[in-house]
Formats: sequence, C-alpha cells, structure tokens
Amino acid sequence: MQDTIFNEMKNGAIDRPEYRVVVDWLQRHGVEALQSRRAEAEALFRRIGITFAVYGEGGDPDRLIPFDMVPRIFNAGEWDMIESGSIQRARALNAFIADAFGAREIIKAGIIPEEMVTQNPAYLDQMNGYRPPHDVWAHIIGVDLVRTGPDEFFVLEDNCRTPSGVSYVLQNREVMSRMFPELFRDGRIRPVDGYADILAEAMQSVAPPNCSGTPTMAILTPGQFNSAYFEHSYLADMMGIELVEGPDLIVDDQKVYMRTTHGFEQVHVIYRRIDDDFLDPAMFREDSMIGVRGLMDAMMAGNVTVINMPGTGIADDKATYIHVPDMIRFYLGEEPIIPNVQTFRCDQSDDLAYVLDNLADLVVKEVQGSGGYGMLIGPTSTKAEIAEFAAKLRSTPNNYIAQPTLSLSTAPILTDAGLAPRHVDLRPFVVSGETNRMVPSGLSRVALREGSLVVNSSQGGGVKDTWVLRSEETS
Repeated sequence: MQDTIFNEMKNGAIDRPEYRVVVDWLQRHGVEALQSRRAEAEALFRRIGITFAVYGEGGDPDRLIPFDMVPRIFNAGEWDMIESGSIQRARALNAFIADAFGAREIIKAGIIPEEMVTQNPAYLDQMNGYRPPHDVWAHIIGVDLVRTGPDEFFVLEDNCRTPSGVSYVLQNREVMSRMFPELFRDGRIRPVDGYADILAEAMQSVAPPNCSGTPTMAILTPGQFNSAYFEHSYLADMMGIELVEGPDLIVDDQKVYMRTTHGFEQVHVIYRRIDDDFLDPAMFREDSMIGVRGLMDAMMAGNVTVINMPGTGIADDKATYIHVPDMIRFYLGEEPIIPNVQTFRCDQSDDLAYVLDNLADLVVKEVQGSGGYGMLIGPTSTKAEIAEFAAKLRSTPNNYIAQPTLSLSTAPILTDAGLAPRHVDLRPFVVSGETNRMVPSGLSRVALREGSLVVNSSQGGGVKDTWVLRSEETS
C-alpha cells in the first residue's frame, strides 16, 4: 500500500480550488448549519422513499441509504478524462461482446483464451450469431473507478449486466439543489437532469428492425421486493414509460404485448432489470415466475430489443476485466485512457504462488462476486481469515483474482465533530445507442467508517452528490 493518501479537498494545509465553494459556505454558516440541513435531507429522503433493500440480516430490510452532505467535486479537466476513458471502455466492451457471439476474432488472435468466453457462467449459446441494433449489447455500463493521486485514476471493475445506482445520482442532486439552491445559481455546477432524455433517446435509437413507427418502451422489474425497485420505478416515471412485471407481458406471434387499461399494446424496447436466468422461462429457468415466456423468440425475430442484451455478463466478470486494455487496443486501435488495477489471476500457477505469499497485503475477490461480498482485504484481516482464504485459493483458484491494496483517495464527509476524510470510489454511467453519452456526474460511494475501504451500501457505505464544474472559460 502507498504511504500517502490523496486528499481530494486538501493539498497539505491548502484547500484545493475545486472545494472553494464548500469552504466558503462553511465559513459563512458553520458546521452546525450543515448538520441541521443533514437532518432536513434525511427527512426528505424518507418522504420520497429513496431506499435500498438488504435481506437476510433481520429487521426492516428497506433502509435509507446513508447520504453525506459534502459533495465530491471534479474540475472540467478531470471529468474530461473520466468521460473519455469510460466511453472508450464501453465501446471496447460492446465490441468484445459482439465478437464473442460472432466471429471471435480476438480469440483467433490469441489475445483471449476461448474457454474464458465459452466456459464463462454468463455465456449464452443461444446468442451466437445474433446482431442487435447498432451492434450495441450493453446499453448501460457502470464503470467503477478509484483514484490514488491528482492525475491517477484506475478502473476497478465493469458492470455490463444491469448496473444500478443512477437513481441515487439524480436524487442526490435533487436533494442538494433543494438544500443549497444558492450554490447552483451561477451555473458553474453542470446539471444531471438530462439523464432520462439520454436514456430514452438511446432506447429509441435501438428499436428492433420490425418497428416502423415510434417505439413503445417499458422497464421490466422483478417487483417491489427487489433491492433496486425504487430505481426501477423512478426511472420509469422520469422517462414517462410503463413499469411492468413479468405477468404484465405476454408474447403472441413472436411479439411482446403489455396489458393496459385500453387492452394489449405492443412493446418494442424493454429495459430489463431481471437477471438472464429468470428472463424467459421457455429458454432459461423453467421455474421463473418473474420472466416473460417467449421473450427470447420475440427478440430473435426482430420484434423487441432487450436492454441490456442477454449474455452481456461475459464482459464484466473479474477474469475478463484483466483483458479490457487488450480489447481497447485490438478493437479500437487506441491505448487505454484509464488503466486497470494490476491484477493477478489465481488460476495461473505463478500468480497463485505470489498471491499466497502476499495475502496480507492484497485484496482477493471472487471472479463472479459483487456487492463487496466474498472478498478478502488482507491488511484489515485476521490471521485466521487469511488462512481460511488461502485454503479457498488452493481449492478453487480459478474462482479468484487478487489486486494490490490501493490507497484510495479520500473526500470529506460530515461527522458529528465536523469534516473528516473517508475513502471514495466513483461509478459513472455510459449510455450507448446510436451514440455513447454520459451525464456529467456519477455515483460517488463513500466508506463511512474511518479507515474502511469498503464503500458498498450493503456493507455500511454511503453516497454523496458528485459535482462536475464547468471550465473557467465557459462558466
């Protein structure tokens, strides 16, 4: 681990210019005023119903996600790099998925082993040879980024299946603009309220071949007990489209229809928030009660587009992640703008030997893991936990990768004693259709416990608003 930790608000004793707006506000009003507004914000979150669900831990599973009142701020140059690097990655990942279910040129070139595709648990043989509109497979990609210095960003992982969190980006801004309207009046903070339009335009642009008019769109949710149900309903409201569950849809003559008060209406684009296994009981799990029987046939017939496409999970496990820089070079002929974190493949004997010898200094993750579960953070683990993980690695090395323990940058949070630095990461969202676009913000997740590197909300982390400043020339 690095000896120094980059503080995004302070350069030594000097406040970085991006945070001048925060410092000035605190000098005028004091920390007590900020704490008072925090209570107002929490009441607003509760009134709106912005929750996430955690099951299996007892008590009320629907919780308010902890929201920190101090924004995370990027200047225009920093954001330009984040935006261009994230879009570059999304383009390469979409090219890889298309190739994996097509000609497999990257395998023929010897860059990626064939078994990494065909033996991936997310691989779907049914998708071979399919060509979605504009060859876009992952229409919404969340790129998880960490920062270790002023100009040092790294990609931690990619989320190409059904990435969540964008509703918090939008609601965090809504709450902050209500709490601090004076800070938004000069227009220097770039707005985020265009996301719904960007997503709707992308969905319309990938309407299926047999759609001749304006496409009818819907969001398919597993239902109110899903952990991200708030997001599903929120996005449907924002875009003015229907939120549907599996029983609301039927397939007839390879076309998808939804029940409405006026009868059945054909649906052309479905943003699904259901995992592949449960999407179509005729094709995948027969016992699925939340999917749509016949949906895959309708898609293959060119009558409906599914967002994100089934099979996109082959691009976002942690073994495939290792090869994304090679994908960028192979498909785009470019060098990666934002590098990967150095990663060790535990299914390689030399890498495994190194990892076993250095477990106390590494982070070990399950290849198919998510949400901060199934991982070992060596520097904060006990000898017993390290020994237990070593046994897992020896038993099933192909299930794990390992990475150095990076010194994640810190951003200020509001505590009872005032501002204090905590580790953060960032998930910007790339929306791909006819073009690739992003809103100037992202989901900043923060580890609320001092010293913790785990930012996931399911593991005690929180979120904060992410501000991107316009350049001085245009503000």
